[in-house]
Amino acid sequence: MAVAAAQRPKAQPKPKQEKALVYAWEGVDRRGNRVKGQTRASDVTVVRAELRRQGVNPLKVKKKAQPLLGTRKKKIKPGDIAVFSRQLATMMAAGVPLVQAFDIVGRGHDNPSMQDLILSVKADVESGTALTEALAKQPLYFDDLFCNLVAAGEHAGVLDVLLDKIATYKEKTESIKGKIKKALFYPAAVIVVAVLVTTVILLFVIPQFKALFTSFGADLPAFTLMVIGISDFVRSWWWGIGLTLGAAAYGIGSLWKRSAKFRELIDRGTLRIPIIGPILHKASIARFARTLSTMFAAGVPLVEALESVAGATGNSVYAQAVLQMREEVATGQALQLSMRQRNLFPHMVIQMTAIGEESGALDEMLGKVADFYEEQVDNAVDSLSSLLEPLIMVVIGTLVGGLVVAMYLPIFKMAAVV
Repeated sequence: MAVAAAQRPKAQPKPKQEKALVYAWEGVDRRGNRVKGQTRASDVTVVRAELRRQGVNPLKVKKKAQPLLGTRKKKIKPGDIAVFSRQLATMMAAGVPLVQAFDIVGRGHDNPSMQDLILSVKADVESGTALTEALAKQPLYFDDLFCNLVAAGEHAGVLDVLLDKIATYKEKTESIKGKIKKALFYPAAVIVVAVLVTTVILLFVIPQFKALFTSFGADLPAFTLMVIGISDFVRSWWWGIGLTLGAAAYGIGSLWKRSAKFRELIDRGTLRIPIIGPILHKASIARFARTLSTMFAAGVPLVEALESVAGATGNSVYAQAVLQMREEVATGQALQLSMRQRNLFPHMVIQMTAIGEESGALDEMLGKVADFYEEQVDNAVDSLSSLLEPLIMVVIGTLVGGLVVAMYLPIFKMAAVV
C-alpha cells in the first residue's frame, strides 16, 4: 500500500486564470484614419495582437486605472439598460457595425460599471460569440426576455428592428415603474419625517414639560399623563425599539429574498389594498400585455414567450397565473380561455385577446391593451397623488398637534384656576 501510494502521481495544480483588464488604445486603421477605443484583455500583447488581426496598427496601448480599494462603483439600474437598448437600436438602424456601436456606446456612458459591462459584451462579440450568447453571460442585466428577442432578431436578420422594440418596451416599462414609485415616494418621505419629528418631541421636548409640571405639583389630565408615559417608555427603551425595528426589517428582507410563499403573500396582500391595489393590478396587466405583444411580434412562439412574460409582470400572483396559462396553452388550449380561468384579467382584456387570436393580430391587440392600461395607470397615479396630499397633512397635523395639545392642556387648566 505504501509503495502504491508513493508511486501515485501527484495531482497537477490547476492553471491560474489571468484576470481580464480594460485597456485604452489608439491606432491607425487600413485607410490611414486614427481610431481609438477600449478592449478587455489579460495582457498588452493580447490587445496588440487582436488589434493587428482587425487591421489596426496600434500606436498606444495603456491600461485603464482601476478604482481604489474600498471605493464602490455606481450600480447598474434598469434605466441604464433601457438607455443602452435605445442607443444600440439607433446606431444599428443607422448602419453602424455592431462592434463599433458597442464601442461608441461604451465610451460615451457616464457609469463606469455600465462601461465595463458593455466592453465585456463587446469583447465576447469580437471573439466570434453570438450577441445572444454574449448577453446571456450577464443574466443580472439581460434577462431571458431580452435575450430571446435578440436571438429572434439575429435569426431573422432584423436585429435593428428587434432592438428598437426592446428599447420601446424597456422605456414604457420603466415609465410605469417610475410613476408608481413617484406616487409612493411622497407619502413615504412625509411619514418618515413625521416619525422623526415625533421621536424628537418624545425624547427631548416632553421631558422638559414633565419637569415643569412636576415643580407645579398639580394633577395632570389623563391625555397628558398618557403622552408623558409614552415619552418615558421611548427614552428608557429606545435601544430596544431600534433593535426590534432593525431585526424586523432584516427578517422581512431575508424572507422576501428566500421565500417564494412570503413574496406571494405580500404581493397578494398589496393587490387588496384600497386605492393602491387597483393601480398595481393595472400595472401588472399593462406589463403582461406589453411584454407578450413585443415577443409575439418578434416571432417568438407563444409558449416560449409566456415563460418570459411571467417574470416581467412584476407580481408573483400574476407570474404564477401566467405560468399556469403556459402549461395549458402548451396542451392546445386557447390563450383567452386560459386567461378567463385565472379570474385576474378584466373582460375587456380577454375579449381583445380572443379577437387577436381569431384575426391573427394578437400582437396588435395586446399592444392596444397595453396602451390603454398604461394610460389608466398614469391617470390613477395622478389621482392618488392628489388624494394623498391632504390626507397626509391631516395625519401629520393630528399626530404632532395632539402632542402639543397634550403638553399645553395643564397650562390652560392652571390658567383657568388662577
